[in-house]
Amino acid sequence: MKIAIGSDHGGYALKMELIPVIEKLGFEVTDFGCPDEKSVDYPDIAFPVAEAVADGRFARGIVVCGTGIGVSICANKVRGIRCALCTDETMARLTREHNDSNMLALGGRIVGTELAKAIVSTWLTTEFSKGTRHIGRIGKIEKYEA
Repeated sequence: MKIAIGSDHGGYALKMELIPVIEKLGFEVTDFGCPDEKSVDYPDIAFPVAEAVADGRFARGIVVCGTGIGVSICANKVRGIRCALCTDETMARLTREHNDSNMLALGGRIVGTELAKAIVSTWLTTEFSKGTRHIGRIGKIEKYEA
């Protein structure tokens, strides 16, 4: 599975810690930036990652900024994206099982590195439950987007 990842300067350090974790799980990762901790605008990173997931070039995407809020707002503006801002493993598991989220947002200044690694591992390895009620709810989201 191909994973797109990107961050602004506030999420750069955490993103760099997460890439080896994702690769160790057996996923192919492409970094959409930013290349260092110099200030950048989070929409300039979040939109391209979300578009790459929405158009099918990547199965899932991960975006990181200082709080995770800005990148999640941007990602969710892109049709077809269901981006979840997670702060613990339970949220990561449930957003995959119930919402079939295709993007994960994290706050580099909010969650610690070890917790973020656990969140990412859980999110990447949890499958969508495909229960009738969940499929129906996602269908409503997709109908609204159309």
